[in-house]
Amino acid sequence: MTPEAKRPAAANFQLKIMGGDEWNISDHRGRVVLVNYWATWCGPCRVEMPGLVSFANEFKDRVAVIGVTMDEDLTKVAPFAAEYSIPYPMALPNNEVLPSAEGFPLPTTMLYDKNGRLAKKYTGIVLESTLRSDTKSLLAE
Repeated sequence: MTPEAKRPAAANFQLKIMGGDEWNISDHRGRVVLVNYWATWCGPCRVEMPGLVSFANEFKDRVAVIGVTMDEDLTKVAPFAAEYSIPYPMALPNNEVLPSAEGFPLPTTMLYDKNGRLAKKYTGIVLESTLRSDTKSLLAE
């Protein structure tokens, strides 16, 4: 985890929620925020998803979780979310906040501290136990 003093400036971005609403990270200041980039066709994303769902349910009152689908065929997202009982909103990617396509494998998860600063970036599958531990550290700050 990036030490608090070395974290980049607070993020300020919006994502369009599937269905039309806007999700703004600044609306979640004071809470830890987890942004997970994934796709229905991504095997590692499918492996990771049950742990993310469990994590989101456990921390629902203290952590804002949002999924960003990288699917081109959006008709597959709702059935996938239902199959995995995903409790958090699904959003569409925003090119302003996406790193370049190169070096951006799926899944990628970003964990922001209570001030909206990026505390940790996970590339590939992140274990639920790791998320839990890192989140508890951020909540204690």
